[in-house]
Amino acid sequence: MATIKDVARLAGVGVGTASRVLSGKGSFSPDARARVEEAIRALNFRPSKTARALSLRSTGTIGVFVPDFKGPFYGPMLHAIDTELRLHDRHMVAANGCGDKDSRQQALDGVAFLIDRECDGILVTSNALRDADYAELQARHPRIAIVNRKVKGMAQQCFTLDHRQAGALAAGALLAHGHRQLAVVSGPQTAPDNRQRLLGFFDELARHGIAREEVAVAGGDFTAAGGWQATRRLLDQGARFTGLFCANDQMAMAALSCLQLAGKSVPRDVSVVGYDDAEIASFLSPRLSSVRIAIADMALNACRLLLNLSYGTELPVTYQFEPVMQLRESVGPAPR
Repeated sequence: MATIKDVARLAGVGVGTASRVLSGKGSFSPDARARVEEAIRALNFRPSKTARALSLRSTGTIGVFVPDFKGPFYGPMLHAIDTELRLHDRHMVAANGCGDKDSRQQALDGVAFLIDRECDGILVTSNALRDADYAELQARHPRIAIVNRKVKGMAQQCFTLDHRQAGALAAGALLAHGHRQLAVVSGPQTAPDNRQRLLGFFDELARHGIAREEVAVAGGDFTAAGGWQATRRLLDQGARFTGLFCANDQMAMAALSCLQLAGKSVPRDVSVVGYDDAEIASFLSPRLSSVRIAIADMALNACRLLLNLSYGTELPVTYQFEPVMQLRESVGPAPR
């Protein structure tokens, strides 16, 4: 296999000149460039990525931490990042939370894994990490971007939206269809974005004279199984509701099935609103109404920030993301 020394020897130039031609950086004459390029073709030379990374002090990779690889939420996010990186001849190294430790320690370990792999930039999404954790990670690795989380003192690294506003949209959709008897399947109370969407939901109800105490709430965990169990608890407890808000689409999908198995027609007896607007939401029966959270767009812009910081590109970056209520057939008029 040919080496850079072989290329330099055949081209009749120094190794330094050949290296500068390969990297496109530094000074070299047009004649030297032509001879080096001809030698590369003649020798079928392929530069070592490892050697190039060492010389440029760059691995050409962006690290991404997500809590897990399951479900419809993180898939579009990872796809958006990987697609953008490949457009710029960069690659993604992904890590998730695993093991027996709690979710916070799993996240810390996952990000440490990416730092140890010398990723040029690191993108993180985690509800388990504290603001202080993010500050410490930034001190260890300055090129960091955070998706779906607002961290104090790190506004330029954070890509998120107003989950409180999004929760209000869910409540508004049910209220606009005449629903006054409502129930909620919530996500984990440890998740800041879950707390914000519920605050927005209950704030909007309060504006219309419905107190939080009047709404039946069952806790879930953002999984389909958790959504089923929470909906089943509401039914077993005799909760009376014509409108149900689920804090993510996975739980809402399970709720649709659970309600129908219990003899409840959606939306004739109960209207259901989800959250995230996963792709599959529009292919269910009935099609699920959901608050659209632009997770792929947030991830794309976080990725672009890291590309700019790591490689000197000037890609456009936005921090403005608006939730949108997508009304479909799972919401109808409240029954009399």
